[in-house]
Amino acid sequence: MQETQITKLEEIKVAINKLFNSIGFIILIGISIMLKTLFFYQDTIMIREQLNFNIIIGSISFILIILLICLTLSNRQRIFIGLTFNLILSIILFGDDLYYSYSSNVLSISQITNLQYGEEIMTTLPMLIKFRHIIYFIDLIIIIALIISKYLKIEEKRKLDKKGKILRTISGCLAIFVYVIIGNTYSAKAFEDPYNKDLQIKKASIYGYHIADIKNALQIKKQAIYTNKEDMQKDYNNLKQEYKTLYGDSNYELQGAIKGKNIIILQLESIQEFVLHKTINGKEITPNLNKFLKENIEFSNMFMQSYSSTADSEFSSISSMYPMENGMSFSKYPGNSINDIFKMFKQDNYITSYIHGNYSYFWNRGNVYSKLPVDYLEFKDKFEDISENIMGYLSDELLYKQAVEKLKNYEKPFMTYIVSASSHTNFSLDGLEDWSKVQIDVGKYKGTFFGNYLESVSYADYAFGTFIEELKKSGIYDDTIILLYGDHNGLEMYNNEMIEYLKETTPNLTVTDIKLNYIRVACGMKIPGIEHLKIEKPVSKLDIKPTFAYLCNLDEEFALGTNMFARKDFICLNNERIVTSRYYFDENWYEKNTGSLVDIENLSTEEKELLERYQNNMRTELDISKSIQIYNLLK
Repeated sequence: MQETQITKLEEIKVAINKLFNSIGFIILIGISIMLKTLFFYQDTIMIREQLNFNIIIGSISFILIILLICLTLSNRQRIFIGLTFNLILSIILFGDDLYYSYSSNVLSISQITNLQYGEEIMTTLPMLIKFRHIIYFIDLIIIIALIISKYLKIEEKRKLDKKGKILRTISGCLAIFVYVIIGNTYSAKAFEDPYNKDLQIKKASIYGYHIADIKNALQIKKQAIYTNKEDMQKDYNNLKQEYKTLYGDSNYELQGAIKGKNIIILQLESIQEFVLHKTINGKEITPNLNKFLKENIEFSNMFMQSYSSTADSEFSSISSMYPMENGMSFSKYPGNSINDIFKMFKQDNYITSYIHGNYSYFWNRGNVYSKLPVDYLEFKDKFEDISENIMGYLSDELLYKQAVEKLKNYEKPFMTYIVSASSHTNFSLDGLEDWSKVQIDVGKYKGTFFGNYLESVSYADYAFGTFIEELKKSGIYDDTIILLYGDHNGLEMYNNEMIEYLKETTPNLTVTDIKLNYIRVACGMKIPGIEHLKIEKPVSKLDIKPTFAYLCNLDEEFALGTNMFARKDFICLNNERIVTSRYYFDENWYEKNTGSLVDIENLSTEEKELLERYQNNMRTELDISKSIQIYNLLK
């Protein structure tokens, strides 16, 4: 019996080795890569959607060509190259999947310039990696283990004669040529939608997207629609005139209402709108923010433009332009002229400052803000008390208390831009000395990414309450305008615990609700004399600079946004999404209230023209913004 078992094991081993050293092994690798690719699509861009024909055919085409290249090689080369391709593509898919969880975006070769800031993402990885991600490597782990254990042995087939070598060389060259043709064809499809990566992948596959992305990085200037200021200015003027005609009137008589007042712009780290006015286990998550919003002006539909980068949010807020790829506006174009908000206030004799509890090198802020008309750059090395650090940043409480002391010493009027950081991903509050300042019990969510997020938001709210009290004690509060907003999302779009929590407060939660929740951030404004005002129309970071130009009677010079108190009823994101008062555009138009797909054919001619105008204006705004940054057209 034992001999029979040994014989069967030997037969299995021989059969496996025979397959391993045959063309069949390469076919199995191709099947494995395709299955991983399908898993990637379903885990990221195709969540809650059907896989479409283009993405499947595109993926198969790229994988088949790789296999054909392998088949032209000798046995040892074929196995080595096949496994190498498998490893490289597995790493790409794994990296894209992980980054998609972090920012609902896939990786770009241009982000190589941001590797110096990698700790921001690296601290989050342990919370994002799930057991399912082993799918990308399980076949490689098994094969490598079998090779190391000598269960599998690589055999070399007989050498080819001269004729065989020539045929193999011709076949290899032909395969590479076909690969180039397919690569160009599918990357061209990706170029059709230069700002929407999800759509690029759906049309060109993840592999076609990456080829197009590399091409874009190598010839970035070709991405600019405008290469000179005159052409750009002409279309910009036409766009602004259209907006003035359609939306120029304000819903409120506030022009010049705060001229000469002190201004505080407060950017709150990762504070999404859905946490406001909500409770968990009987306690408000954000009691201090809720109080501030109820007493003042609440913008309930403020949307981010950024790719989950604080630097992107800052860029949009100070320049009224769309950010480039993941922080590149700061890291690659720090010397560009942007007609920034500091310049606007300096022309009215304001004292200007920028305050952040991190060092100046992070996101290249030192180089960026030192070139702007900022009187006081207050980075971490300018604070006396740095005894409490959360996630490596000065704690919000220490930041706010010392910021108020600095504000007391500024000449008046001042405009200051303050950036908080304690509620930064991965939301562990590492370094917080007194956990009683986290004033909620997250219960069943304890230890989850979502639970950590809520605890971080609770502490950030506590610190914000401290900030308001310090401003009141100092005598600054009453006569100062305060605008606060969340910089970007904190959680991935489809965080399971978050969706469970959202369903408790929104029983009829739709996919569109989830997508809007991802990009909607907290926003409120204090203007002395205005109380209990809630504005529900969509606004964005691009609107901040023109809003202050309107309120202070200043010249905005250049701004793609519009005054938040005016009647413009739509905003755009830099990934070709549009939010209007009624609709949401994400490749297709959806009704915001129901989440249902809009039947364009049954709309009135007027409504069709309206939706078309939204899309045309979005593309014009994005083209202008990108061209300005690539060619520095505002210099």
